[in-house]
Formats: sequence, C-alpha cells, structure tokens
Amino acid sequence: MNAAVNPAHAAEAERQRALVAAILAPRADAAALALNETGERAERGLAAYRANAEALAERALGAAFGSIRAMLGEEDFAHLAAEFWRVRPPQRGDVGEWGAEFAGWLETHPSLARWPYLADCARLDFAMHANERAADASVDADSLGRLADADPQDLRLLLMPGTALVSSRWPIVTIRRAHRSGADADFARAGDAIERECAQHALVWRAGWRAEVTELDETEAAWIASLLAGSSLASALERTGAGFDFAGWLARALQQRWLKGVVG
Repeated sequence: MNAAVNPAHAAEAERQRALVAAILAPRADAAALALNETGERAERGLAAYRANAEALAERALGAAFGSIRAMLGEEDFAHLAAEFWRVRPPQRGDVGEWGAEFAGWLETHPSLARWPYLADCARLDFAMHANERAADASVDADSLGRLADADPQDLRLLLMPGTALVSSRWPIVTIRRAHRSGADADFARAGDAIERECAQHALVWRAGWRAEVTELDETEAAWIASLLAGSSLASALERTGAGFDFAGWLARALQQRWLKGVVG
C-alpha cells in the first residue's frame, strides 16, 4: 500500500521544482508561479535567487578547478561557472561533489577551441579535488608479506583511495606547475611544451591532507593503469614489460604512501 501524500508537502515540492525551473530558464517567465508573486517583485526575487546560485557555482567550481580559474581569469571563469550551472546544475546537496562533467563541457565549448588542452587540465584539477575528498586509509603492512609466498596471479595491489591517473596529449603537469608557481621560467617551459604538444601522464595521490601530482613515464603510467583497472600482479607486470623495476617502484610507493596493501 502506498503511503498517503501530504498535500502541503506536495505543494511545496512543486513550488521548489518551479523555482528551480525559473532560475534555470533564460527568461523570468515562470517567476510568478515559482515565487507566488507577480510583476517587478517577482523579477527582483528571482534575480536574487539567480545571483546567489551563480555566486555559489563560482565558489564551488573555483575550489575544484583552481588551475582553470587561473588560466581564464576571475571574470571569465565566473561567467563560465554561471553558464555551466544553468546547463549542468548540481544534482546533490553537497556542491563539493559537483563538477565531474565540467571538463567534458569545456571540451565542446565553442569559445574555448583555442585552448584544446583546457579540458585535460580540468580533468587533472578535478582528480586532485576528488582525491582530497576521498576516504582516509592506512597502509596494511601485514599484507605485504603475501608478495613473498603467494602466486602473483592470485594477488592484486591496492592503491590508496582517491589515487588517479590522468593521461593527456598535452603537458598538463607542466601547465599546472606554471600556474601554481607564477614563475616566468615555468610559463616559458609550459609554452614550449604546448607548442610541441608534449604528452604527459599525471599520477594524483595524497600527501597528508593535500593532493599531489607526479609526472609518470609511459612504462609507469601503464603499470598504474593496470593496477587501477584491478589487474592481478602477474597481469600488470606482463602488460608493463620486462624493463619495469618493480622493486624500485614498490619502495617508492611505500615511501610516498601510494600503496594501501596487497589482496588475494
């Protein structure tokens, strides 16, 4: 049996839906329905709602996409944030989770075609943002003993929560470094790397509470991609190739706290 619907709750839910539709609409045609007002008062009320929503959008996206904000400048970024909010509004109450679609949206934005690397820079930004929001975890040191006595085909290496690999045909690590440091030399290196379309692989990991990024070579990137895909240790080693220094990587992974443990 379905529970009875409270008429007052249903009416309020409908009012909220109408308000959201009015805020997202290009014109204020639905203002009277949404706010139970008419004329200029309705327009002013709706304008206030929109202004607050756009300010929230700018703050939320600015927190997640610091490199993109630095590249575009505060004013242009604010306009893009407001536009993105209208076409891809948050679907959850926690706006910190909002923005996963931003990179793909930037990639197809007609006014940003001059900067084809912008979308991948946004992907790196969001990977770092998501990393800092990931659950805390500690190294399972006891599990490492399985590496000595178990069949590699039965083992998997687990990386820390929030670890991500962002691969691009553009020098996204170099670009990010330039916009973080502001140094002329770093900008010169980034400009040269963009001109030559230098591809880069970025490993996103966390040191304490802060997300960090490390550039990986092709072999290291293939290895991390295999681990993130859930491959067995044996399969990951096979795909990465004979030249991969597993012992050296393991020592570094434990030192930098990339590795959570071994399962299987």
